[in-house]
Amino acid sequence: MMKTKATKFVMLLAAGLTIATSSCKKDFQTTNTNPNGVVAALPENLLQPALYDVVSRNNTRALRLTHELMQVHVTVSDGDDIQRYLVRPSESDYEWTNWYIQLNNFRDMYNKAVTLKQTTYQGIALICDAYVSSLLTDTFGDVPYFDAVKGQDGTLQPKFDKQQDIYADLFKKLEAANTLLATGTALTDDQLTLDPMYGKQLGAGQSAATIASWRKFGNSLYLRLLMRASGRPESNAIAKIKEMINTSPANYPIISSNTESAIIKYTGSTVPLINPFYTYRDFDFTTGNSMTEFFINTLNNWNDPRRAKWASTVAGGTYLGVPSGFPRGQVPERQSAYLTTLKVEPLLGNILSYAEVQFILAEAALKGYITGDPATYYNNGVTNAITMWGLTVPANYFSNPALAWNPAGVTEAKLEQIMLQKYYTFFFTDFQSWYEYRRTGHPALPKGSGLLNGGLMPSRLYYPVFTQSFNPANYAAAVATQGADDLNTKVWWNK
Repeated sequence: MMKTKATKFVMLLAAGLTIATSSCKKDFQTTNTNPNGVVAALPENLLQPALYDVVSRNNTRALRLTHELMQVHVTVSDGDDIQRYLVRPSESDYEWTNWYIQLNNFRDMYNKAVTLKQTTYQGIALICDAYVSSLLTDTFGDVPYFDAVKGQDGTLQPKFDKQQDIYADLFKKLEAANTLLATGTALTDDQLTLDPMYGKQLGAGQSAATIASWRKFGNSLYLRLLMRASGRPESNAIAKIKEMINTSPANYPIISSNTESAIIKYTGSTVPLINPFYTYRDFDFTTGNSMTEFFINTLNNWNDPRRAKWASTVAGGTYLGVPSGFPRGQVPERQSAYLTTLKVEPLLGNILSYAEVQFILAEAALKGYITGDPATYYNNGVTNAITMWGLTVPANYFSNPALAWNPAGVTEAKLEQIMLQKYYTFFFTDFQSWYEYRRTGHPALPKGSGLLNGGLMPSRLYYPVFTQSFNPANYAAAVATQGADDLNTKVWWNK
């Protein structure tokens, strides 16, 4: 009885109710405490459980969806069609519901910070809001945004907003966050310990450094989203990228080292920042799947040291993959797979790394959006993508023709180099590699003979089925505006 009630409450939350309506969430004591109580009213008490929940759940979806679609691994059974580009509507419920739950918490965090005049937490909350909102709209397209999670105000059936309008508001929020954090209110040592990303890592007495790091993360997220919208002239994204990087870089500091990367560093099996895969059976995490030929062969071609961190070897100590998109009835023999040590790996909590920022800049320079040498950004990104994992770049690594930047190459070949390297920085990073593939068509993924969906990579996910029941009029309006609710309808930035 309780499970049924909780399910209905969570569905209603996604349609507009607040987090307080769900009485059966496992994190109730942490995130759903009486909002009139002192603990829940403090913004710092909302940050860690909400951000950790988003990132850890994103990890599980990376394993289930992104890595299958983007040929990191395949499930070695006939019962899985995700690797064949068929994603069923039921897959959408988990992301939609949990992202909206935490979006509610981040907006609540912002409102409380405004009341308490805590400008630092206002800025952090706006960054987290933009992060989660971007996941929602980049996955589904037009979604409830301006009227979302307003159940306490009586808005139980929010309208769906156009992605173009959502992106414009995300840019406004990230601009505001940059301004707020430029002179943010100081953080106490107790508050630093409740920051799961920078405060915990930098430690006591590091208020200024923590605030500066959050500001750099917010601007780097801004840069990511600007690049995503750069194909749409009405976004004015290209001009803004130039302003941030060339015209006024001092006003828009960005992540400038691996230590500033936005990562929730999991503490293995120790709460509260337990690696979400720690409780997985080995079969669910690694035994039931195998890494793909594309993923492994590329690393083999590069002699990339990250293989030893990510993949198991087969007979003879070699790394082998299996084909993705194999036909039903032709299940391949399992080869290299995820190492079980990844179940306690701190770096799987990546949100946005320094290497990713460098590859964004490499693409921007390649396309003439900014001045600068794309080769410099590319080489720096490749280097730091490896050293972030505590590894050393092999001698003569860049003498490999597959890795060396060719200044005489055509633009599309250079973009492939950048995006292929960027693809590996997204290892277990929510849906980012899928978003970027949809935007650019890179990296060039092989197509197996067993692909469904007309051999087309999905351009979005279906809206959750329950939205048709709980919010039918606004669902119908969204479909009429955006296009059919199917896998192949392109979102605004991808049209």
